[in-house]
Amino acid sequence: MMKTKQTLLVRCLTAGLATGMLAAHVQASEEIVNNSFYPYANSVPTEEGLNAGMTIDQSNVAEFKDVIDPAFYTFIENGWTSIEVGATTSFDLNENYVEATRTGLGNVTLGDQVGEISGWQAGRPFPQEPDANDPRAGEKLAWNYKYGYNWGDSAAIYPFYWKYRDMDSAKVERTIKFNFHFLNYKGRVIQEPTPEITPNPSDLFRAIYVQVLDPADVRNTQLLIHRAADDLKRDNSWLYLGFQRRVRRLATGQVTDAFLGSDLMIEDFEGYNGRISDMDWTYKGTRYMLMPFYNHNDLTLDSETHSDSDGYQVVAFSGQGGCFPDITWQLRKVYEVEAAPVDESHPLSKRVHYIDAQTFTIPRTVSYDRKGSLWKTFTIGQAHPDHHLPKNKGSGVSIDDSFSMIDVQASHCTTGQFKGQVDPELSPPQMFNVQHLRATGS
Repeated sequence: MMKTKQTLLVRCLTAGLATGMLAAHVQASEEIVNNSFYPYANSVPTEEGLNAGMTIDQSNVAEFKDVIDPAFYTFIENGWTSIEVGATTSFDLNENYVEATRTGLGNVTLGDQVGEISGWQAGRPFPQEPDANDPRAGEKLAWNYKYGYNWGDSAAIYPFYWKYRDMDSAKVERTIKFNFHFLNYKGRVIQEPTPEITPNPSDLFRAIYVQVLDPADVRNTQLLIHRAADDLKRDNSWLYLGFQRRVRRLATGQVTDAFLGSDLMIEDFEGYNGRISDMDWTYKGTRYMLMPFYNHNDLTLDSETHSDSDGYQVVAFSGQGGCFPDITWQLRKVYEVEAAPVDESHPLSKRVHYIDAQTFTIPRTVSYDRKGSLWKTFTIGQAHPDHHLPKNKGSGVSIDDSFSMIDVQASHCTTGQFKGQVDPELSPPQMFNVQHLRATGS
């Protein structure tokens, strides 16, 4: 009888211990996810002397050197631009994406070589805080960006205006009007079908389609990019040239050429538009930095150009050469990651990406030429979806809303003014194939 009681007691203690360990594990997992997606839930970062509503310019920028990336600091120091500081706000991503991260937590692992990953279905693959002692921490952050919720399951920049500008004379040399479309085939969490579009015979992860609307000499130029789910496979990309009326496949090296004579490479799109395996990734640290996040509807917008029939107005530009967006910047948690091309013939020696820790967008990138000298800097303004177009409200997508690519060496820039729309009807799957290029171009 005594032995039976002891056995029962041991079983109860064991069960209680197991339950306690499970509860602790669940709590730890929830903390990981919450820390990743809601970093400002309990407090927002502060910097001595920095207050919302103030302007950082040539006169006071030295006080805030620690919270501005070196390239943009130099722009302010030179008197080219200034920063208007906004309050730090939470850009909550869609709860379905957060829930997919919870479901997949702990299931995702890297393979033996860069570009190999297993166990990912949807959501953020590595929501844990990066470890400086982990030699692959930078690679994990890169995967978080690739599998991020940038534009959600599909969206369109419709329309999208690029201006080519001389920084010295402020002359706008050229304006190109585009439509850009994005579609995720896998990892879908909101738009039906979920979690994957089928059939998917090429096993694609994502596709991008671009069409030029104006001016006449490049009208109907189209670009199609297919990114395979297998990161070790090269992208398939096609270009339709309206004046030639034919489709041609892009050679690998062309993604690092100037796209339509602009200051951007195809590889620059969205901050980085390439394979994880094309770069060596190094985590350089976690910082609090001023980043271009804002409420579009609260800005003083461009009322003179590109106003749509629905009343939507794009972000205005000013500063040296008209190369800087008139937006507000927030002090935010940032992961600094260095990406060095594996291919020695690449025109860059490295990019330094400043990745927003909450959204995993890349609002700031600084690029260096083969000699290691500063070459270009990229700013992508991020607008809160609830203070933008009505159709974007509640989408949980950090909206790409303005950009500026500055070629420091050439004293030239390309700026982008957006009308980003999270609307699946604008980007149907049949748009993302070569047949569509031919049919649209004919």
